[in-house]
Amino acid sequence: MEYSPPPLFKQGASARARVVFFAILAIFLLVIDSRLESLTLARQILGTVLYPIQMAAVMPRDAVVRLSGYFVAINTLEQENAKLKRQQTSNADTLQQTSQLMAENAHLRKLLDARERLPVKSILAEILYDARDPSTRKVIIDRGAHQGVALSQPVIDDQGVVGQVTRVFPLTAEVTLLTDKNQAIPVQIVRNGLRSVAYGRGQSSFLDMRLTSNADVQNGDQLVTSGIDGVYPAGLAVAKVMQVENKATTTFESILCTPIAGIDRNKQLLILQIPENNLPRPDNEDVRAKKEKLNRKVTRDFSLPVAEPKTDSVKTEAPAPAQNQVKEHAR
Repeated sequence: MEYSPPPLFKQGASARARVVFFAILAIFLLVIDSRLESLTLARQILGTVLYPIQMAAVMPRDAVVRLSGYFVAINTLEQENAKLKRQQTSNADTLQQTSQLMAENAHLRKLLDARERLPVKSILAEILYDARDPSTRKVIIDRGAHQGVALSQPVIDDQGVVGQVTRVFPLTAEVTLLTDKNQAIPVQIVRNGLRSVAYGRGQSSFLDMRLTSNADVQNGDQLVTSGIDGVYPAGLAVAKVMQVENKATTTFESILCTPIAGIDRNKQLLILQIPENNLPRPDNEDVRAKKEKLNRKVTRDFSLPVAEPKTDSVKTEAPAPAQNQVKEHAR
């Protein structure tokens, strides 16, 4: 049986001849394009016509790449989010401690500045805890007799007087705050130099001061230590007058004052090292109890306790029976 090529290959020139022809044509076109640049327009038209076909050809590839990138990005974001949450949880406590340390650092800087301005030496102390008796205003500090703390030494902060050392132990000491009911401090009004004594009110955060009804005292007057007791150096800030209440049944004015120092806020304090031979010894418990009874009796005989500051102004009333005064004051 004789083999012969299909009819398609019998027509026209052979395959080799066509390859040679198209190769020569391609070289000819390349030479013409490089020399004469006459095929630029044809190339642009051809590229424009073939662009949709190229985009349609690469669309499946781009879709796969974008879908893969989407899932990878989601997974990466979830991992980063979980990591940030863990980091935020672990840093929450550190952030709170940092804020507290910054506040304490600022307060310590103020204490050091106040320490340099004082005419006497001082000891930096920190409050450990409040005293166990809830009816008193006392705190325990981390400095004692071994660090030079002595009885009756005054205690201040960067703003003013805080209290006085009333008990001393080898490594700790007890400080009675100004607002304690058994604490008193000689004061002087800066504006006119008038001297008096300010008393604590116990659980209240205010101080009491009594003067004669014709005394020149105004709201906002600044009170400083007078220095006549030999305990507190003169000129230390103590309190500010908040309310002056005139009683028609007594010759005294009940003056309500608010302490300037951070009685209930700061943890760091300064203990002024006044020489022990210049300090009067504080009263013992029996003497304090007697003084407290005497103060209560004087309060009942001469005037009523001063009320807390109110928004409305205080009015002077005409004399009335004692029972009516008590009811009116309670209202």
